[in-house]
Amino acid sequence: MEYQDEDHLCFTMEEFALATENVSSRQRMSRKRNYDDDTRVYKSKNLEIERRRREKLSTRLLMLRSINPIITNMNRGTIIVDAITYIEKLQHEVQRLSQELHQLEATSEKTAEAKVDEIDAVEDMKHWGIQAEVRVAQIDENKLWVKIIIEKKRGRFSKLMEALNNFGIELIDTNFTTTKGAFLITSCIQVKDGERLEIHQSKSLLQEIINDISSKSE
Repeated sequence: MEYQDEDHLCFTMEEFALATENVSSRQRMSRKRNYDDDTRVYKSKNLEIERRRREKLSTRLLMLRSINPIITNMNRGTIIVDAITYIEKLQHEVQRLSQELHQLEATSEKTAEAKVDEIDAVEDMKHWGIQAEVRVAQIDENKLWVKIIIEKKRGRFSKLMEALNNFGIELIDTNFTTTKGAFLITSCIQVKDGERLEIHQSKSLLQEIINDISSKSE
């Protein structure tokens, strides 16, 4: 009886050890399966994140290509290089336009200042009772003395000189001053080919030239 109990006990211990080993094995397999499942889930998430990243990158590259008029090739690297080239071109264009804008603003300011000066010149002449005037006196048969008073406006004197030159009239010993909003010009004139100058005709011609310049300047 005692032998049977010991034999039964030994059998039971062997079974217990085998059962314990089986349990441990199943636990290890379970842990391995769980690890494998976690690994697969982790890899799957990484693949999904990478897929979305690539899709977003492709979408942005397509958008970049659609707004860039400079396309040399359709691969990704070239699209980026073309975009950089286009941006640099736009930056140069912005700089050029900014410079032109500054120049226009400066010109506008100068023009506005000139207009103000011209208005002030007219008001000064009125205030001081100065009027446009042409006086002519005979020096000899080929030479006349002239005195001209005109409004002090930009370009008025140079246009007068140009018009006289077109009529073949030469100015000699010219004095030019500004006073109270007016240009005061005194000079001797003669015709370049030596023709005789008449006082009345010369005065009428000068007055006509001045009136023409004044009408075009208004």
